[in-house]
Amino acid sequence: MELNHMQIKELLDEGRAHACDGVGADHICVKIAAIAELPSRFGQFHIVAFYNNKDGKEHVAIVRGDVTNTDNVPVRVHSECLTGDVLGSLRCDCRDQLETALRMIGGMDKGVLLYMRQEGRGIGLINKIRAYGLQEHGYDTVEANIALGFRDDERDYSVAAHMLNSLHIKSICLITNNPKKIDDLTKNGIKVNGRIPHVMQPNQYNRFYLETKALKSGHLMDLQGKEHLPEQADIPVIEGMNGEQINLISKIYQNYSRSGSRTR
Repeated sequence: MELNHMQIKELLDEGRAHACDGVGADHICVKIAAIAELPSRFGQFHIVAFYNNKDGKEHVAIVRGDVTNTDNVPVRVHSECLTGDVLGSLRCDCRDQLETALRMIGGMDKGVLLYMRQEGRGIGLINKIRAYGLQEHGYDTVEANIALGFRDDERDYSVAAHMLNSLHIKSICLITNNPKKIDDLTKNGIKVNGRIPHVMQPNQYNRFYLETKALKSGHLMDLQGKEHLPEQADIPVIEGMNGEQINLISKIYQNYSRSGSRTR
């Protein structure tokens, strides 16, 4: 069941009337600004655009089905990556993660992908390219960020939490390998009832990057000698999926397993 016209009107009306003290250290107030249908190669969605009062960044939620007042909604929080998502860079796994999450959610009755404007782990596009330059001289991604005067990860998930609350989602199952996302969303009032692993196959250009994420940033993946932790070899099946949805996800993950360290 999709969002109906009355629900969309109510969400937009709430967005126009909404005012709060803000979330996070910067007290950012987030409002729903626009909603539209989004037919895509990954399925039928609605796209929900959000405005905030602090930095002008326009985040969006890609919504499958009616997620309002619902528990255990599968949610992917994806940070913008121009080089990967748009240009197909092989230096990261961002595009594969984005497309796999959209295919997964597109095959379900309900789900959400939040597309957050947090390029380069929150350091911005120019600084990300600077970090790339340092990596070409032997730095790993963590060392490069620190050398530029940033933390390992400058992203903040308080805005994402506010977006989920604006959609009236009661609880989620987070599609992630990053425990920091779970911790930050939980601290900001989101009830996370489970985690769906989201490990992509490495290629020759991003293996070191993925190893650094695992070894230094605590991401739940193991690329030292084997491709997955035991739990990550399992197809991510959650309560409420029907047989057709399980088969779809199985095919998606089998395709990635067969492709190995493929390039795109």
